[in-house]
Amino acid sequence: MLLNTNNTKVAFALFYFLIVTLVLKVNSMDIGRLFLDSAIKRLTEYKLLGEQTFEQLTNKQMLTQPNEASNSIAIVIQHLHGNMISRWTNFLTEDGEKPWRNRDEEFELQELNKEQLIKLWNEGWNVFLQSISSLSEADLGKIITIRSEPLIVVDAINRQIAHYSYHVGQIVFLGKWLRNEEWLSLSIPKKGSDAFNKKMKDDYK
Repeated sequence: MLLNTNNTKVAFALFYFLIVTLVLKVNSMDIGRLFLDSAIKRLTEYKLLGEQTFEQLTNKQMLTQPNEASNSIAIVIQHLHGNMISRWTNFLTEDGEKPWRNRDEEFELQELNKEQLIKLWNEGWNVFLQSISSLSEADLGKIITIRSEPLIVVDAINRQIAHYSYHVGQIVFLGKWLRNEEWLSLSIPKKGSDAFNKKMKDDYK
């Protein structure tokens, strides 16, 4: 008995479509998980850079402003704290700019000591890391809002990665400026590239 050629072609086409759909779905889930893990990893590294800077500074240095137009490390910490608490509290269900946030106040020197500033730093990062760690691959395509602007979750995360790394860079730069010759490098020291490259090759052989 001969098979109906048209029916066979349709069956194979449907089977092929099903396989491709499943493969794409699995791959997209893998990519989503990889993206979330990578975002958490990289931002945790930036968090550490900030903390390694704080370890080298005094209370007074944390409050020092290079000039009136620039922020102190203390002010940057206050701003990051306010941003993280606002953006990541009920991240998927509420607008990222909460009505209770006072952004302008974050840029006013509040004369907090180093211990109090580090407490703010940890509070902000804890809210952020707990929230992003709770996200699933399926959440990445959802829409959230920040100041009523709709954003895909992936884009919102990328936006915060750029924002937080930008401010941590400011913190590190201010730390280097304040410590000057006493600064302990957080990256590859000058004229140390060859030795660092050799170490990396040895580590990953």
